[in-house]
Amino acid sequence: MNILRLAKRLEGLQTISSISKILNVSKKTAVNYVSLLRKKGNIKETIYGSRKIRMYKVKTLKEREAGNPGFYEILDKNSKVRIYSPYEDDRIYGRKLSIEEAIIIAINTKEFRTILASLGLFGKVKNWPKLNYYANKNNVGRKVGALYDVAKTVIKVKRMDKRIRNSLLKSEVDNKYIIKNMKSKNLGHIEKIWNIYLPFNKADLEAYKE
Repeated sequence: MNILRLAKRLEGLQTISSISKILNVSKKTAVNYVSLLRKKGNIKETIYGSRKIRMYKVKTLKEREAGNPGFYEILDKNSKVRIYSPYEDDRIYGRKLSIEEAIIIAINTKEFRTILASLGLFGKVKNWPKLNYYANKNNVGRKVGALYDVAKTVIKVKRMDKRIRNSLLKSEVDNKYIIKNMKSKNLGHIEKIWNIYLPFNKADLEAYKE
């Protein structure tokens, strides 16, 4: 059975008996599922009730190990658009991932929903020179600029320094597509400014207004 699906069905406080009933399995099988969930980190703790019955606190997300927030955790914290991490734990050890770097990582994924979610990060940018540095280093300067202009239409963002904007406008990119062969139907005014094809339409941005 899929671990995530199993944890979702059992999320909360459970006993062997309740697990057996929910999953319609024998108590022996229920014990095996508890063991599996414990190994995967989806059972945070074992406690005892007033009748000394063993209870298990099942969580969909396992407890993260100590470390700095990873890319997907940063996205989840700073964007209204939710995505599922393809990794169980993408925490970073030794240094902290900045919002500016996370924007570049999102663009480089070339994944629609990840890039859509990354629009929320523009509201947290504090260091425009750093964003410009990483954008130009990765040849995505005009893509960053175009996405910033899109973000302005749906969230509150700080004004980009004019020198940074000009630098992004003059930068070169590997190709005009943020996502291959995807163009916007109604954000052409932004595409024209940056000479970049956006993968979104206005309808896709409604997620930020919910």
